[in-house]
Amino acid sequence: MLIFLITYFPIFGQVDSEIPLHKNEAKLHLTDLLNGRYTFGYERAVGNHIGISTSFGYKSKEGLLRLSGLDTDQFKTGDLTYSGFRVVPEFRYYLNEHNKNMLHGFYFGAYITFVNMTSEFKGLYTNENGEFPFQYDVKINTNSIGLMVGYKLLLGKRFYLDFTIAGPGAGNYNFKFTEIVAAPEEFWFDLNDALELISIFDLINADFDFSPDKKSDSLILPSFRYGITLGYSF
Repeated sequence: MLIFLITYFPIFGQVDSEIPLHKNEAKLHLTDLLNGRYTFGYERAVGNHIGISTSFGYKSKEGLLRLSGLDTDQFKTGDLTYSGFRVVPEFRYYLNEHNKNMLHGFYFGAYITFVNMTSEFKGLYTNENGEFPFQYDVKINTNSIGLMVGYKLLLGKRFYLDFTIAGPGAGNYNFKFTEIVAAPEEFWFDLNDALELISIFDLINADFDFSPDKKSDSLILPSFRYGITLGYSF
């Protein structure tokens, strides 16, 4: 009997040590779907507490969340829609150690966001000289950086829900207008004031400085991340 245990004990130990660690994770950002954005990600466990990930997302013009258009005495537009791509590299530190399933539990970390969006800005501009239809293509490029905290909830041996609870940051937002149907010069000065009426720009107190000779502007604005992600480890 003793000889039997001595002979087979190493075998049992070897089988147990060969149980694979799930260091790779594929993700689908569920809350992004509500806004017409399709975002997929990949995370890799590095050590017992650290995860490195990258997300790639495409935003269509559809979605539940829309920016309200302008409806003033001078400007009449529809809702402002936009589309384009977003890339978000992340660094995470998990308080729990990596187990035989995946990294999980509370985490904190940092992220960088690269965004390239396009939008169509068209409508009717009115001043003392009459009414003028206008149309411009708008390019929006954003580079931002921030911190985040969240919780990864295990749903089984391989699936999980990832709750990004808070992700405050700041970014450099670049806006560039390309003329399709031109408006009078006064349009640009009135536009600076009108954009502040859009709820999101009013909330962050954005101060635009467009002009007939300067149809682009760059602002440092706050950014924020949150959401729920479904993931699978392998």
